[in-house]
Amino acid sequence: MTVTTRPTRTKSTGAWADGDRTPLNHNEEFKQEDDALNVRARIEDVYAQGGFGSISPDDLSGRFRWWGLYTQRKQGLDGTHTGEDGLDDEYFMMRVRSDGGRMSTEQLRTVAGISTEFARDTADVSDRQNIQLHWIRIEDVPEIWRRLESVGLSTTEACGDCPRTMLGSPVAGIDKAEIVDGTPAIDIIKREYIGSPEFSNLPRKYKTAISGSPVLDIAHEINDISFVGVEHPEHGPGFDVWVGGGLSVKPIFAQRLGVWVPLEDVPAVWHGVTSIFRDHGYRRLRNKARLKFLMADWGAEKFRQVLEDDYLGRRLVDGPEAVAPKGSRRDHVGIHEQVDGRVWVGAAPIAGRMTGTKLTRLADLAEAAGSQRIRFTPHQKVLVLDVEPDKADALAADLKEIDLDVHPSEWRRNVLACTGLEFCKLALTDTKNRARWTVEELEKRLTIDVPFSIHFNGCPNSCARSQVADVGLKGMLDKREDGTHQEVFQVHLGGALAEDTALARKTRALKVAGDDLPDYIERLARTYLAQRDEGESFALWVRRADEDDIR
Repeated sequence: MTVTTRPTRTKSTGAWADGDRTPLNHNEEFKQEDDALNVRARIEDVYAQGGFGSISPDDLSGRFRWWGLYTQRKQGLDGTHTGEDGLDDEYFMMRVRSDGGRMSTEQLRTVAGISTEFARDTADVSDRQNIQLHWIRIEDVPEIWRRLESVGLSTTEACGDCPRTMLGSPVAGIDKAEIVDGTPAIDIIKREYIGSPEFSNLPRKYKTAISGSPVLDIAHEINDISFVGVEHPEHGPGFDVWVGGGLSVKPIFAQRLGVWVPLEDVPAVWHGVTSIFRDHGYRRLRNKARLKFLMADWGAEKFRQVLEDDYLGRRLVDGPEAVAPKGSRRDHVGIHEQVDGRVWVGAAPIAGRMTGTKLTRLADLAEAAGSQRIRFTPHQKVLVLDVEPDKADALAADLKEIDLDVHPSEWRRNVLACTGLEFCKLALTDTKNRARWTVEELEKRLTIDVPFSIHFNGCPNSCARSQVADVGLKGMLDKREDGTHQEVFQVHLGGALAEDTALARKTRALKVAGDDLPDYIERLARTYLAQRDEGESFALWVRRADEDDIR
């Protein structure tokens, strides 16, 4: 008797390269029905005139993101309401695109004016090197765009399933130790591909980072594609390419392709990798649609082969791995000499929280010190470039008056926080206010002499990189016996990037009430200081520490 076996059918991933363009979820449906970039005309011609109630659902919750707009959380709803309908307020969060964190003082004044006039004086520096505004009305969006674009800024593809704001070294072109300046590549990619229908329908968000700094200052391990400066022994300065990183509920570090790419080839390689994501990325399930899942399945060797054979049509040069110097700082805080003899002055707000009023004052102070260039960093910090050395100390003193500390404590210097419950519809807990209070309490109690990072996340999505902090805090709610809820944070310990790269250690059932965070972190830090070996970082200590010592 002959037994016939039927081939096993595999469920479609939704990848376009497989030949099936049938939308497999609602996001893919609305993207296919109308390119999300087209919603701008409706915002200007219809919604700004008709008001919030005139906005169609797919535009409101979908396509608006391609123009940097998300509805913010309705006020007065605590974390117990997260995940339910009715969270949308009739106001928007707006992201202003600033690739490489670059702004002139003229641009900064424009953003500051928008903040004070249209956004209730809100302005947060994000860890994507841009500014987020809140309380934006749809009626005001066309005028805001007009003002931004008059000074060379935009909100184009600041969110959405597209190439978002590109990270770059905030000291590109001025750092004395820089291997190569990646700014020209950022500018070419932005000019040729941002706002183009060629990449306006990717499977999910797509994050780019390009830096020639030797201190690896762009968190390359957790971006979809990163170009990191490296010196090739034969070909000279160029870039080491990393692909497929990302955090959130399934953290995966990027993998090296093992290639060396000269500056002039960066846009072409970026185009090839982005095209692979567009064509082969998994579109069926949103939670599997990031490039990191494709990269994890393929591996670096296959990914490189497909890139070379199918998209570039040529082989790439093998190259060495970029490695950060031991003990290097990546946030550029402090006063540092530039290659031209002037200095940059780097300052730390607490968790990126600013206001439009403070941004205006920042522009005033920068110009008084002879500077017209401001930079934001991937660590929620602010830099003033091109300062004459004899004006740096006075500038530092003036910046402190607007909560920008050039010589901060380690607590203040190393804290990050996402938007949190104040405005985010996904959040369960407050973050910005909690971060400030925790930092100020710790500054009163303990001076620590080494980097010690604390990252506050209001939900599991890790917008503030909780899995790669010394102390990563993921917001949750606990139900009390009386039926009420309290904000608590699940604790992750010992995460790190660039040097000793590792995901944080998740402690067994360790949750700390928000009101107890200063007590817990103080106790943890004192134990570390008492037990550390010479030169041992907190991250390395906590990976070997006894469970009782970290609870």
